[in-house]
Amino acid sequence: MGLALEPFVVGATHRSSTLALRDRLFIDDAAAPDFYRRLAEAGVTQAIMLSTCDRVEVQGMSEAPAAAIEAVREILAARAGEDPAEIAPQLETLISDEALRHIFAVAASLESQVIGESQVLGQVKEGHRQAGRHGMVGPALESLLQAAYAAAKRVRNETEIAERSVTLASGAVQIARDLHGDLSGSTGLILGLGDMGDLIGGQLRLAGLGGTILTGPSRRTEAEARRMGCNFVPFDELEDALADADIVVTAVGTGRFLITVEAMEQALRRRKRRPVLILDGGIPADVEPAVHDLDGAFVYTLDDLEQVAREGRANREAAAAEAWEIVDAEANGWRRSLAEREAVPTLLSLRNSFEAMRDDILAGDPNADAAEATRRLINRLLHRPSEALRKLAAETGDEAEKQAIARIVARLFGLPDADSGNEDDKER
Repeated sequence: MGLALEPFVVGATHRSSTLALRDRLFIDDAAAPDFYRRLAEAGVTQAIMLSTCDRVEVQGMSEAPAAAIEAVREILAARAGEDPAEIAPQLETLISDEALRHIFAVAASLESQVIGESQVLGQVKEGHRQAGRHGMVGPALESLLQAAYAAAKRVRNETEIAERSVTLASGAVQIARDLHGDLSGSTGLILGLGDMGDLIGGQLRLAGLGGTILTGPSRRTEAEARRMGCNFVPFDELEDALADADIVVTAVGTGRFLITVEAMEQALRRRKRRPVLILDGGIPADVEPAVHDLDGAFVYTLDDLEQVAREGRANREAAAAEAWEIVDAEANGWRRSLAEREAVPTLLSLRNSFEAMRDDILAGDPNADAAEATRRLINRLLHRPSEALRKLAAETGDEAEKQAIARIVARLFGLPDADSGNEDDKER
């Protein structure tokens, strides 16, 4: 039996890395074949690649997960044009149970900037399909991903996590309508490619938003604008775009303020103080706090939107805790089922060995009665285990280790506790 395969994860996420690095690492459909070819050449044969605004990440199964992580790190570094040691601090690397939990949590949208948003499961499934087309999904990874989907389904059906993102976006639409009325005459500006911009921007368009402009510091923004059917504005023309926007949705979270007081004040003057709704979905915030004080600027953060949607922090945390319990239970269940499957070849081999011993005994003396045949069979079956146990006892000087071996044997064959069994033997 070969070595057991273990889950591994390596990649740049919204928590570990800068937007600039994720931008350089981004792998589009055209680059995917070469990326998977490089993985295979490096010995990584079961893996999927997720390339979104929040993460550029490889999830996989390997007999040597540490070596697989090192190989992926080098491939990602080459793509970014960096030395592996330079980007290593911005990469998350997980092995075994930590990787398993992470993979389940990503599918269940517990690792997203917007917890509960429904897009991420579709992104994982698309990555799964793409990896399958390149021959990178073996039985072990297939089993893992199907179990992750089952966990995500339970989270969606049994908790209120999924409702949070929908309610939050609906709250944003209601605020926009309260401020601007019929949205068909309004223009929306989406700043950045984060999940929040996609989520709220999509809801605003469904609500009849007149036009949508997309901008942001990422070089992928123009291509994404074409995909979404939005107008594209280069990021260095942000101030002009602010003047045209009635609703601004930010979703960058670079750690610096992209909408400053000066820029917003200038935009409001050009708008003759017509009101602007700013929905700051950046984590951390994209909008300078003093913008809240400008006449005509109405700024709402994620916490504000949740309050509008009447979703308290306690309820949100309770739903997240329930979701994590489901993820942990499903991950542990998959781990147990994997261990059981891995034991099957050993059990089959043991059964075949016992059958061969029985056939050999019956062939040696076809006329032996049942008592004699079973006595010989028992002796034959116990010969090698007895020799092995005696050798282990002789080689093992630690009493606790001897007792541990005795307990394992007792558990395997349903025997009484080793100590009580010895007392019974003395009495007999």
